Amino acid sequence: MMRKNVTKVKNQIAGKALMAKAILRSQCGENFVDSAIKILIAVVIGALLLAGLYTLFGSTVLPTLTQRIKDMFNYAG
Repeated sequence: MMRKNVTKVKNQIAGKALMAKAILRSQCGENFVDSAIKILIAVVIGALLLAGLYTLFGSTVLPTLTQRIKDMFNYAG
């Protein structure tokens, strides 16, 4: 009776070890890191573009635009 239980436990441990080995050798999730890096790069490039546009519009376009609007509505005559 005891030998059967020991054999059963050994077989279960061997089965779990084989399952762990198969999971570690599996390559089905290898693209998650690549996708995360691509998303991170896209977010960083998008943030840089937005910062550049904000700087351009904040210092170049908007002051001249507001001055032109004030000049357009502040006519005498």
